[in-house]
Amino acid sequence: MSESRSKQAPGRAVLLKPTLDQLYTSFNAPDSATDPIQIVRRYARPADQEIVGFCAAGLAFGRVASVMQSIERVATVLGPEPAAFVRGFDPARDAAPLQDFVHRWIRGVDIVGLLWVLRQMLEQAGSIEGFFAAGDPGGDDVRDALDSFSARAMALDLGAAYGTVAARPGVAYFFPKPSAGSACKRLNLFMRWMVRHDALDLGAWSRVPASRLIVPLDTHVIRVGRCLQLTRHTSPGWAMAQDITAALRTLDPADPVKYDFSVCHLGMMNACGFGTPRGSTQCPLKAVCKPRQRPRVPRIKRQG
Repeated sequence: MSESRSKQAPGRAVLLKPTLDQLYTSFNAPDSATDPIQIVRRYARPADQEIVGFCAAGLAFGRVASVMQSIERVATVLGPEPAAFVRGFDPARDAAPLQDFVHRWIRGVDIVGLLWVLRQMLEQAGSIEGFFAAGDPGGDDVRDALDSFSARAMALDLGAAYGTVAARPGVAYFFPKPSAGSACKRLNLFMRWMVRHDALDLGAWSRVPASRLIVPLDTHVIRVGRCLQLTRHTSPGWAMAQDITAALRTLDPADPVKYDFSVCHLGMMNACGFGTPRGSTQCPLKAVCKPRQRPRVPRIKRQG
């Protein structure tokens, strides 16, 4: 945590915590908002949850309706026992149902590549959690662990899925790295689902404490985060995600990312009206929202 953040945060936390805690409580229900985690929650076994969860988080970009449709398509292919399906997945035999899959720039062959990578993770470590933990050096947050996770994932065999492997195959989009500046939004979303445990998040993993998580940075979190003065950064990336998380950690050191779902969906519901004719009249955060200027929300880069 930066020195300026540590000096500014305590007083700001006193003002923000009651309001953000109330917002968190209002969203802490399985059906509080349409979200990909609702599909993941259909599965009872942690082994299945992490497989569907990784695919779902990896596809969580774009319009909500399109995201849900694409995840449903992959879930149908995975069947009622996704972990068992992946353990036996054969790209040559099982790729046909995904041939015409398209989600933005992701193609069916990239989902085949992802399932093939996940199979190798299960073979090496027994689970995605085991593969993650095998390269986790510890630390205050998951930055270095995510770097290791993505690097080791991309070092696995891809030829069985792609044949001739491009310098940057499509499956690489599922494995960004903080060291490259990426906010790793979708990896951090997957981590939130797996590590945290409440009415929304699954708590399927046990080897990573919630205190180490980083907020999944998207346009809604950026907008609300800047209105609440949770970050000094203006460009999306790992530095901004860390900065917002550091501010939230002053509110709840053990579970800073608990606020992510409610803040994100507040933005998705357009309750944050800063810069619009209606202003903040409908925003439950208006009492603590102190934007210095109209927040500019940049696009999240693809590798995020």
